[in-house]
Amino acid sequence: MKNLSDPQPLLVDRTGEALSSGPISQLNPANDWPPVTITGEMINQEIERLADLPRPANGRRQVMFTHPSAPNPGRGLTPGVQVTLEVLKPGEETTPIRHNSTQVNFCILGEGEVVVDDRSIAYSRYDVWNHPSYAIYRHRNNSSKLHARLTYSNAALLEMMRVHLVDEDPPLQSSVKGANTEPEPKAGITPPVKQIGDDGASLMPYETLINPPSVESNTLHWPWQTVKANLDELGELGSSYVGRRLYLLFNPLTQRFNGTTPNFFATITIRPPGITDKPHRHVSSAINYYFKGSGYSHVGGKRYDWKAGDLMVSAPGWAVHNHASDDGDPVYELTVQDQPLNIYMESLLWQEDLAEPGKILGAHQGFTTNLKKFTG
Repeated sequence: MKNLSDPQPLLVDRTGEALSSGPISQLNPANDWPPVTITGEMINQEIERLADLPRPANGRRQVMFTHPSAPNPGRGLTPGVQVTLEVLKPGEETTPIRHNSTQVNFCILGEGEVVVDDRSIAYSRYDVWNHPSYAIYRHRNNSSKLHARLTYSNAALLEMMRVHLVDEDPPLQSSVKGANTEPEPKAGITPPVKQIGDDGASLMPYETLINPPSVESNTLHWPWQTVKANLDELGELGSSYVGRRLYLLFNPLTQRFNGTTPNFFATITIRPPGITDKPHRHVSSAINYYFKGSGYSHVGGKRYDWKAGDLMVSAPGWAVHNHASDDGDPVYELTVQDQPLNIYMESLLWQEDLAEPGKILGAHQGFTTNLKKFTG
């Protein structure tokens, strides 16, 4: 018997309904999620405010930067990506924590140390490192100066899915594979996957479904000085180079999905003075943090100026955009973009040249640049 107090489903008749308002080239699905900028001045004010607070019990002084259009649950700076500013005073340490979201961290002030499971990483300004899912970690500041970092995670996406699970009191032992004290499962029968069609259609048994091949997910560290030495070589490319002068901080775990985490990548770009990118667009959305130089972006036909210290939603999904650096200093920027997730979902429509059709990257052959012209 139906319990009338239970939530009831809604039936939406879409018979004959047009699922699009026009050609793909004219769609603007992110018009309710325009660019926003958290200025360097705002970030510095928050660093000072957080540092002035009494130390909280868990040691985590945090403020979350959210887009005004973000839902709750799902508070992100872009749909699916959450960004927090975290501050540690000299001599402070956070309590251990773990969660099923993954993270990328970027040190913007001072230095610090993070312990992730059994690995300790000492980091300096502009270093980047990742946190795997469900790894126990804590941060500490053993220096004599204030420390601040930006943390990017897929917590917003998991919150929208109602499955972001956070453990504020994790066990003392490490969560790494080798530290698991639970007995190994008893060996059982695993039936083979059966191919039932010439096209590759197959049947997978439950025994494989609940025991997929595991791939070790490690904490990786990209020191700024090493990254910069490689990046500056790209700055020597001539002004006629048509690509982006960047390196993706690649995590081999993500394989062909080109990620720093399975959900998004982090790239660091150098823009020589006076360089203007060719406009393009993609389904993935991007967040830029500029830590040297200044310039402007055109997004959806509107100009947005930025400078070192600014954090910006620089490319809403499928919005036409390009970036330009001012004369003077080169620009260095960190970009976080949910490209790997979209590649895996086979949804990453990318239009590198607005005069040409877009392509689903990862499922279709992608694009090329004229790099050969500069390398001989």
